[in-house]
Amino acid sequence: MSTVRLGINPLTWTNDDLPSLGGDTPLEACLSEGRVAGFSGFELGHKFPRTPDALSGVLDEYDLSLVSGWYSSRLLERSPEAEIEAVKDHLELLKACGARVMVFCEVTQCIHGDQATPLSRRPCLSDDEWQRLTDGLNVVGDYLKEQGVHLAYHHHLGTVVESQADVERLMDSTRDSVGLLLDFGHLVGADGSPLAVAKRYASRIRHVHCKDMRFQVLEAMRNRDKSFLDGVLDGMFTVPGDGDIDFLTTLEHLRETGYRGWLVVEAEQDPQIAHPLTYARLGYRNLRSLAEGAGFTIEK
Repeated sequence: MSTVRLGINPLTWTNDDLPSLGGDTPLEACLSEGRVAGFSGFELGHKFPRTPDALSGVLDEYDLSLVSGWYSSRLLERSPEAEIEAVKDHLELLKACGARVMVFCEVTQCIHGDQATPLSRRPCLSDDEWQRLTDGLNVVGDYLKEQGVHLAYHHHLGTVVESQADVERLMDSTRDSVGLLLDFGHLVGADGSPLAVAKRYASRIRHVHCKDMRFQVLEAMRNRDKSFLDGVLDGMFTVPGDGDIDFLTTLEHLRETGYRGWLVVEAEQDPQIAHPLTYARLGYRNLRSLAEGAGFTIEK
C-alpha cells in the first residue's frame, strides 16, 4: 500500500522571493488556516522560528508536522566540505523536528528572485561547471543520507537546473544519495514532462511539489520576455486542479512505483488576489481527490 501525507508551503500566504506579498500576514494565520484547510504539515518559510524547540512548539500548537525546508546551495562557489559546514544548522533543525527530506537547490547565478531579469536569461552551465556541481552534490548527498535526511534536488525556473535535459543530466551524473524533488509546475514551465521524468527516475524521487500552472499566463510571460516574479504576480501558478497540468497520470505512476512521502501544495500567488484560505481549501480538496484517484492512501 502506498501512503502519502498532504502538506503545504507557506507561499500561499507569504512569499520568500517577494516578501512584499503577504508581508503583514503573521505565521499563526498561515498555520491555523493551513490546518483548517486539512493539511497535515508545512514546509518552512522565512517567518518560521529556526530553533528546534521554538519550531516544534509552534507546529505542535496547530497539530502540524514539519515537511521539509528549502536550502540554498552554492556548490559552484565553495567546496563540498564548506557546503557541509554551511548546511549543518539547517540539517539539525530538520532532523530535530522530524523532517526526512531536505529541499536542496543550487542558487549560484540564479535569477528567479530578480524581478528586473527576464526568465529567458536564466543561467546555463559549462561542462566543467556541471562536473563541479554533480561531484559536490554526491559528497553532500552522501553526508545527508548518513545523517538520516535525504537530499531532494529542486529543479527550478531561473536556476542552473531548470529544463528536463538539466534534470536528466543531474540525475545521470549523481549517485542515489542525490534524490529528486519532482515539481510539476517548474518542470512543465520549462517544457518538461513530469510523467517522463517520473518513469525514468521513480526510485530517486524523494519529494513532490504539486504546483499547477495557467498556460495562457505562461505564454504571455514568455512572449513579453518577463521575469519569473512577474509571472508569479500575473497569476502563472495556482493550486492543483485549478490550472492546466495533468497530475493524475504521473501520480498514478508514482503510486505504482511505490512512492511514499509528502505531496505538497506549493503555489505562489498574490494573496491580495488569490485569497489564501480559499485557495488552501481548494488545493487540499483537489490534491486529495487526485491522490486518491491515483490509488494512494492518505495518512494524517
